[in-house]
Amino acid sequence: MVVILAGVPGVGKTTVMEKVMERKEVNFITYGTVMLEIAKGMGIHDRDEMRKLPLKKQRELQELTAEKVSKMGDVIVDTHCAIKTPSGYLPGFPHDILKKLNPRLIILMEAEADEIIRRRMKDGAIRKRDEESAGEIEEHQLMNRIAAMDYAVVTGATVKIVENNDGMAEKAAEEIIKVL
Repeated sequence: MVVILAGVPGVGKTTVMEKVMERKEVNFITYGTVMLEIAKGMGIHDRDEMRKLPLKKQRELQELTAEKVSKMGDVIVDTHCAIKTPSGYLPGFPHDILKKLNPRLIILMEAEADEIIRRRMKDGAIRKRDEESAGEIEEHQLMNRIAAMDYAVVTGATVKIVENNDGMAEKAAEEIIKVL
């Protein structure tokens, strides 16, 4: 069974999943990491660079990654429902790619926009991200909600929204464990 765990960059997906894995054995992968493994063969050097590729190349990478992930069995996939690109939002999973993954559950992680901005600032030394205002982050989270429900319509998956506000990672992990 494939479970999608999605949220905007800096929402704390990895931090919360580390807490989940302390208490429950799960196969957890990052879609972008698998995608980067494939993209390196195309001359791409980092994950943030992938978002700036032409849409045709991004979709090709998405498809190759979906094929690889769909063969992994039971897996929780850290990813993004809506990817903000210079030309607008790109669905994390266009219809054909989503059908290959066929998730049974979509967990959408959210937090207050100001908290996300502070988290991103702490990650500045290790990640190269575009700056977003609080309003832009709120818009991005709304686009994730819309995409998640669309994905649910296509696949029959359920959507669970988990809040990960500052100091609440343990509570967010508990919610994920319950729904799994």
